[in-house]
Amino acid sequence: MVPLGVVVDGVEHVEGVDLLSSGLLTALTHGSRKVTTSQPPPAAFAAAYQRAAAAGAREIVSVHLSGELSGTVRAAQLAAGSSPVPVHVVDSRAVGMALGFAVVGAARLAATPLPPHAAPTGLLAGARSWWHDRQRVEPVRPTADDVASCARRTAESARVWFLVDSLEHLRRGGRLSAPAAALGTVLGLRPILTLSDGGVALLERVRTRRAGRDRLVALALADVSARSSARVAVHHLGQPEVAQTLANELVAALGDRLVEVVVSESSAVLAAHAGPGVLGIVVADA
Repeated sequence: MVPLGVVVDGVEHVEGVDLLSSGLLTALTHGSRKVTTSQPPPAAFAAAYQRAAAAGAREIVSVHLSGELSGTVRAAQLAAGSSPVPVHVVDSRAVGMALGFAVVGAARLAATPLPPHAAPTGLLAGARSWWHDRQRVEPVRPTADDVASCARRTAESARVWFLVDSLEHLRRGGRLSAPAAALGTVLGLRPILTLSDGGVALLERVRTRRAGRDRLVALALADVSARSSARVAVHHLGQPEVAQTLANELVAALGDRLVEVVVSESSAVLAAHAGPGVLGIVVADA
């Protein structure tokens, strides 16, 4: 992992190293504090690629949050040019566990030997025995292209909806236009946002936070019902009980259709842009 930076009142922190989501929540609740984010430099990716190659990697699949929201993927692409082994850079066009499910799915595929191909017919017994011995010694592995494609497919299958208390943090961070932010908060309605073409978009507005929570669940239920199976994540910032309640509602309504359910606190970087009170649901193909 190559962490992003979060700048609080001019002091830069490294996400997951010296700043956790809980610490950022404290900063965000003090309105006078200025919070921004910063992408890793290409050198950070170059060092990560070098470490992977030194550990024996022959190829690297490098999966990143949406290029519409961050220059991180561009930094990864620049570093790939100097990597000692080939690097397949994937712009997931996603965030949160929409990105997370893509990474986990790709990693699972990379670690799983594929079923051996059927042995050709008409071979002599000795040749057939040699072929099967070779398969046991050298299991068929997915290629880096296979793994990168898996990440892209999973990310493309994901839908994301999230409820925020205010659009001001997204507007100040440039992740939502000023007109969209103004429209989203008109009449004091609470906005429900989604990802569209890799960027943040206003989906609809609701009158109360409770109505927003119910609407998130309804959107997820309708989406999962149209899939044969799915993985679901519920994101929150400092609201673990609320998030777990939403997850329980989804499990009770969908049962075996859900392969995996994750309750996860929002990352510090996402929290910096969404602000306190963010609550989201991610659905992706299993």
